Amino acid sequence: MRRRDRAGRGERAYTPFSEQQMRALTWWCPPSPYQAVICDGAVRSGKTLCLSVSFVAWAMDSFDGADFALCGKTVQSLRRNLLLPLLPVLSSIGFECEESLTRGYVDVRLCGRENRFYLFGGMNEASASLIQGMTLGGVLFDEVALMPRSFVEQAMARCSMEGAKFFFNCNPESPGHWFYNEWIRRAEERACLYLHFTMSDNPSLSRQTLERYRRLYSGTFYERFVEGKWVAAQGLVYPFFRPETCVRPCPGACGEYYISCDYGTVNPASFGLWGLYGGAWYRLREYYHDSRATGEQRTDEEHYTHLEELAQNLPIRAVIVDPSAASFIACIRRHGRFRAIPAVNRVLDGIRQVADALKSGKIVICPPCTDTIREFGLYRWQDSGAMDAVRKEHDHAMDDIRYFTATVLGEERDNVGFAIAVARGGAGA
Repeated sequence: MRRRDRAGRGERAYTPFSEQQMRALTWWCPPSPYQAVICDGAVRSGKTLCLSVSFVAWAMDSFDGADFALCGKTVQSLRRNLLLPLLPVLSSIGFECEESLTRGYVDVRLCGRENRFYLFGGMNEASASLIQGMTLGGVLFDEVALMPRSFVEQAMARCSMEGAKFFFNCNPESPGHWFYNEWIRRAEERACLYLHFTMSDNPSLSRQTLERYRRLYSGTFYERFVEGKWVAAQGLVYPFFRPETCVRPCPGACGEYYISCDYGTVNPASFGLWGLYGGAWYRLREYYHDSRATGEQRTDEEHYTHLEELAQNLPIRAVIVDPSAASFIACIRRHGRFRAIPAVNRVLDGIRQVADALKSGKIVICPPCTDTIREFGLYRWQDSGAMDAVRKEHDHAMDDIRYFTATVLGEERDNVGFAIAVARGGAGA
């Protein structure tokens, strides 16, 4: 199989599919007894591309003039992770694809048949209403473990056409996750084919790339994303963090600055100053106040005074603030010096992003940030529970780092709404 690369410089050959990838591509071919397929396991194992090609091929073979759903956590992540790699592949093997960005669907044509594939984001419980009322021939869930159960079940309920099938794709989460217990453990009784992928199932990955991914993760994230296991989170949240490897001074003047804030009056308040140098964000210094330790409870205005001391005369692009701290956000905006942006606050996603950024060197902790260094050694997962959760202690610098990473480094950085918020100071955000 061949396709033109994204820069249009010419054609390049695909690596032949592995046996596991071929099973994902062809599982629905007659006389298949299955009504659904689950592809889970390691990152970069090739499961997403194979499953999405399989979904479109099955839909075009089985239906004409029908509607289908492609579902991701957000439409933005779905387009980036699934649709952008998929469309060139489909075009290279003879499918005609026409995407409507404003209306959120893709029309696909082949051999006189035409079907429509709608794009949906299943971010939260309210997302289930987006797909109500549709009649679908099938649905593909990309990263189904990151979607709420209500959205997944509502989308499945829309698949009322004769011969409808379900395609699931995900990386592992906690063994207490509803999808693991309701679908993976019950795959046989649900007439569902379960295909588990490891990185070795992707023949296009070189030995060097495999080794890089093995170095990138550790602890729970290594077991889930590299080994593909549904394991419970336990122990330190960031077990790889060592001052001798993760802490160093910034070597020069920075070109861009942010401050991140986890606000507290009774609980500690933690603010971090971030500077961009050489492609990495350095946590240059911090403000950390624990009212229980000092016996001094500070007001919004007193915290703001320390925020200005932390910023000094630097050109701070924005202050990223705990979204629940409405009074402190209002205080910052009232003074008129800084743009205050409510932070992205999805805990588990944020922890993954911080771990990736630390391991890849995208964020670096500087020696003056002593309370941050202390918390990295104490921040732990809860010992029990069906779902992943962190202990609500030693988590204040951890939270403000998570706010910064998710809001400024994460996929939300590309969001138009974030850019407008920075430009306008977050008014109305």
